[in-house]
Amino acid sequence: MTSDLALMEKEARARIAAAMDEQQLHEARVAFLGKKGRLTAVLRSMKDLSAEERPKMGALANKIRNEIEELEGQKKEEIKARMLNARIESERIDITLPSRQMRKGHIHPLNKALREIVKSFTRMGYSVEEGPEIESDYYNFSCLNLPKDHPARDMQDSFYITPDILLRTQTSPIQARTMQKHEPNSPIRMIAPGKVFRWDNDATHSPVFHQVEGLVVDRGIKFSDLKGTLEIFLKDLFGSDTRIRFRASYFPFTEPSAEVDISFSSRVHDDSDDPDWLEILGCGMVNPNVFTLNGYDPKVVSGFAFGMGIERIAMLLYGIDDLRLFYQNDMRFLKQF
Repeated sequence: MTSDLALMEKEARARIAAAMDEQQLHEARVAFLGKKGRLTAVLRSMKDLSAEERPKMGALANKIRNEIEELEGQKKEEIKARMLNARIESERIDITLPSRQMRKGHIHPLNKALREIVKSFTRMGYSVEEGPEIESDYYNFSCLNLPKDHPARDMQDSFYITPDILLRTQTSPIQARTMQKHEPNSPIRMIAPGKVFRWDNDATHSPVFHQVEGLVVDRGIKFSDLKGTLEIFLKDLFGSDTRIRFRASYFPFTEPSAEVDISFSSRVHDDSDDPDWLEILGCGMVNPNVFTLNGYDPKVVSGFAFGMGIERIAMLLYGIDDLRLFYQNDMRFLKQF
């Protein structure tokens, strides 16, 4: 058995030395020291030896085990070092090469459109106001002339968190908050951009979208002021050839109310001079009830309000035909802006 152990040790050394990677080294270890390994089998057969031979053979077998484990450890470190050096060589960086150019970011088309809208109104002296996206039912509906039993609430499919807390469906609550934080009947000229939420999801609607609403309050404000303001804004945004049309409509917070359509010289039917109209925003004179609910006196002041979707503006400005492109984070789309 002594000669068998000596031969086994020689074979183990040779196999460990020949291992080229950790897998082969592991296989060599298992062949000799595994549960079914050759040295393990020898150790299990020790019970068959005489009492005189058993200590001698046991010591020799354990000595061979320790040598195999030591050789395996040394070989493992050698393989790791060799693999690391190979990786370093393969990943060597040529420091004489020119550096990679840093890629410049792109303004998202929604932010780009919003900047143009804000720029246009701030040139007319408007301030930019902000408010919370998680809003109370009071600010989102009640103080905007939409009591709980008002039929117009059916027009708004909303994300409610509790019966009295919801994700705002419009930026109109900012108008109410602005009036309430001002001295009653004091002048206001503001716009309120922001994110809003409704139950809509298709090529032209999204459950998360963006609005800009505006409010002007002062003594003697007339519908003609509203028309003039929107005409200046729309021609500033879309060009001097923009045609503008007002259509009677209904909103709970304005009276009278109107939808605003636009058309361009390029959007005219071939067989006639009739323009091809596109709805762009809603507007109207502030309902007297809204003034009363927010601490203003409708006998002293008047005002107008308007609101528009930033997505719709961006789609017209940049020729985008699917609203979902704004939210897919496709670099091929974003790089165009």
